[in-house]
Amino acid sequence: MNRKENPAIYQEKDGHLIRTLKVRDFLALGVGTIVSTSIFTLPGEVAALHAGPAVAISCVIASIVAGLVAFAYAEMAAAMPFAGSVYSWINVIFGEFWGWISGWALLAEYLIGMAFIASGLSANFRALIAPLGWQLPNALANPLGVNGGFFDLIALIAITLAALIVSCGVSKASKIENVLVVTKVLAILLFVVVGLTAVQKVNFIPFVPSYRPTSHGAFGGWQGIYAGVSMIYISFLGFDTIASNSAEAVNPQKTMPRGIIGSLLISVALFVAVSLVLVGMVPYQQYLNSAEPVGYALRQTGHGMVAVIVQSVAVLGMFTALIGLCLASSRLIYSFGRDGMLPKKLGKLSASRRPTCSLWTVAIIAIFISAFIPFTFLTQLVSAGTLIAFMFVSIGIYRLRPREGKDITDPAFKMPWYPVLPFLAFLGSFAVFWGLDMQAKKYMFFWTIIGLIIYCFYGIRHSTMDKRN
Repeated sequence: MNRKENPAIYQEKDGHLIRTLKVRDFLALGVGTIVSTSIFTLPGEVAALHAGPAVAISCVIASIVAGLVAFAYAEMAAAMPFAGSVYSWINVIFGEFWGWISGWALLAEYLIGMAFIASGLSANFRALIAPLGWQLPNALANPLGVNGGFFDLIALIAITLAALIVSCGVSKASKIENVLVVTKVLAILLFVVVGLTAVQKVNFIPFVPSYRPTSHGAFGGWQGIYAGVSMIYISFLGFDTIASNSAEAVNPQKTMPRGIIGSLLISVALFVAVSLVLVGMVPYQQYLNSAEPVGYALRQTGHGMVAVIVQSVAVLGMFTALIGLCLASSRLIYSFGRDGMLPKKLGKLSASRRPTCSLWTVAIIAIFISAFIPFTFLTQLVSAGTLIAFMFVSIGIYRLRPREGKDITDPAFKMPWYPVLPFLAFLGSFAVFWGLDMQAKKYMFFWTIIGLIIYCFYGIRHSTMDKRN
């Protein structure tokens, strides 16, 4: 369980992947995944439920915690640019079992995240075409058992299209991602500029409302801001998708740190700007139970046409996140197959040196979840799984640093203020994990049990390390 993989083995195995991704590609990948549907919904929801105008403070605190982890990710990715990111890193520095547990936890984010985003994209797309008189029958518009549904056709098409784009190669997929992300950022800036003309000072007073308990949890005061942090933090989890593709990075020593930290900084700036403008346009109480606060705010202030444009681009924004998660999840599954943790066919590359088998495996699983299974109760599993991986990476810096320049490459970027910051990153991730509700922790426990069963009855018997030994 504690046997460690030789990093030279991963360098040899992943050397068959084509290195084509540059800093701009990773920036687009990171921003495309982080700034997805959440930037159009969460700021208004958090303001109404917990923080009021202080939702911007919740964004900043969440970004600080995410930023600490991003520093750890940047050092790990520069030192060990392997496919599978956390799974491969922990395998090298802690051992096979711990690598599997952290990778399995991360897989929960990718699979459930893909299904969640695809269903959100479906709902928004159907809302956009409804005024044109186009409407799908309930059987093709909802998951099995929901409102007369059999499967969600739009979600199925969205995931399939994203997988087809990724199957054409990471270089072509990144070019499409770059264009879509730029379009999405321009739409967000359009909202900010137009929204600023409708901001009223009275809507910011009081900036931090007085604390009071509600049926939704804490509202106002620092308690409400903290509750908002746990919700907003989910939005900043997407930068880990960059690390999963580090084996395809050009000059990962520089590319990975710039891509990871840069995408997070851009995303935080956009989130804070949207949050401040949103609560300034209309009283935050009006966002309660609103599924599309950005569109609502624009319509309430007389900007209906801008609302249509922004919401249309929001659908594209969700699609960029699907592309990013397709890339990351396929590389993670590939690394499982590469090491024998799952069937070896998943770790094989096609003639064009792409992990095609792993890509379509995750696409089919995500399609099954989004198209057939009502999964709203599983959404918090996304953040729970990723936070476990974050804690592993943060504490792993203490095991990585003594080996740098020896059997592991001495990276050009290193986490500053060592050994203090790695501990703070671990502590921050643990605090956010602790703030999740009991249901999320319970489902994460069951997901981990499934992972343990797979490892004990398959992975440990088919491990490539076991056969070499």
